[in-house]
Amino acid sequence: MNRVLLLNATYEPICTVAMSRAIALLLQGKAQALACRPGEVVRSASESIDYPTVIRLERYIRLPYRRSAPLTRNGVLQRDNHTCIYCGRDGRTIDHIIPRSRGGDSSWLNLAACCQKCNNKKGDSLLAELGWRLRFSPHEPDYRTFYISKLTARRIEPAWSEWLSLKAA
Repeated sequence: MNRVLLLNATYEPICTVAMSRAIALLLQGKAQALACRPGEVVRSASESIDYPTVIRLERYIRLPYRRSAPLTRNGVLQRDNHTCIYCGRDGRTIDHIIPRSRGGDSSWLNLAACCQKCNNKKGDSLLAELGWRLRFSPHEPDYRTFYISKLTARRIEPAWSEWLSLKAA
């Protein structure tokens, strides 16, 4: 894995960067390494640097405030843990709880993960017409919580868990 967790000067996770970008930040003095892989070294013709897994910026970078997480297909599936909102099976499709043809919109509160079988069965119907109930209520995730869960959904370095759980709590 050639990704490095980049933290702000306040130890908040910002993003992951490529190894080459992390090395450049370290060499320019813009970041410091907080965690490295033991026994692994990145070498150049004149220098050796421990293989970083977590780096922290020296100066604070002001990030734009985001009130809500961006609405995406993967975001909805991740929020619902790939679980069908109607039957609880593996949900790989997205369903409008109130169909668009009936005035439903595409929002965090109206979209949910759904299995193919339930999605086909529901079609353009309302839940009351089918006698169905939601297994859980869809919600709009907090941006910071959403972003950290997005980072941890991928394969992560063991050293990252300390920094991600620190800010997730």
